[in-house]
Amino acid sequence: MPKQKLLEVKNLKKYFNVGKKQLKAVDNVSFEIYEGETLGLVGESGCGKSTIGRTILNLYQATSGEVNYKGKNLQEKLSKKEKKFYQEEIQMIFQDPYSSLDPRMTVLEIIAEGIKIHQSNMIGKERLERVYELLELVGLDRKHAKRYPHEFSGGQRQRIGIARSLAVNPNLIIADEPIAALDVSIQAQIVNLLKELQKERGLTYLFIAHDLSMVKYISDRVGVMYLGSMVELASSEELYNNPLHPYTKALMSAVPIPDPDIEEKREQIILQGDMPSPLNPPSGCRFITRCPAAMDMCAKLSPEWTEVEKDHFVACHLF
Repeated sequence: MPKQKLLEVKNLKKYFNVGKKQLKAVDNVSFEIYEGETLGLVGESGCGKSTIGRTILNLYQATSGEVNYKGKNLQEKLSKKEKKFYQEEIQMIFQDPYSSLDPRMTVLEIIAEGIKIHQSNMIGKERLERVYELLELVGLDRKHAKRYPHEFSGGQRQRIGIARSLAVNPNLIIADEPIAALDVSIQAQIVNLLKELQKERGLTYLFIAHDLSMVKYISDRVGVMYLGSMVELASSEELYNNPLHPYTKALMSAVPIPDPDIEEKREQIILQGDMPSPLNPPSGCRFITRCPAAMDMCAKLSPEWTEVEKDHFVACHLF
């Protein structure tokens, strides 16, 4: 049975005006997400990953391009009813569990808020039971419902954030660096919880992160971003075993391998210089200023998005 396409991002651009200049946060990015899969999005800070997530959710209006969910372009003008439907279908888990929960609300109020708006027929005891059920689903206790966010650890707060996102029975969850603010020991717990919930509920994830080993663990396919552009996209296994783009190769060389013999012989690629400013990106290929394989044509022409092998795409003049 062919995979069902849930979300399709086509030629997405999101520019911000900064003084007299334009900051090209996302510049002509395209990808698809299929039902029940996890697509990982990786890259350095400031490469546009989170902006993509927020634009899909309509927290930002795209400069141009399309975000098609189940065939409907979410960037078009939506009716009130349509907006409500897509807010139920697509939810977000935010990066910072400290600032994404209202400190003046109890856990019960935080989780029940979405139920109130989207399932207004669920009231009283039924709503309370639903909140308890969600708390237990994410590994917390019903007695936690009366407490406030400041009474919890970072990992527990992120669990509350996950329970809140599940309250309206979404289909697609955008997880925006959901483990970045947590201790390493807690990170694995949260990722395992996300995997379990996906299995139980048939969820689809866009998992945004910069921890490559965690992305490999949770993702079916991985897209690599650099300075607002997608440079490579392949299955998780293929990308880690056979990276093609020089930037992906450098990223992968930084991921430690648990075998000390292989790790000792392996060459780590150190990129020279810093990532250029998105306010003033280089012409041609964005990666030219740091690329060890740069050629003359890289300065003049933007590389095309090419399928080099089946389902393995790369934007690089070497291919």
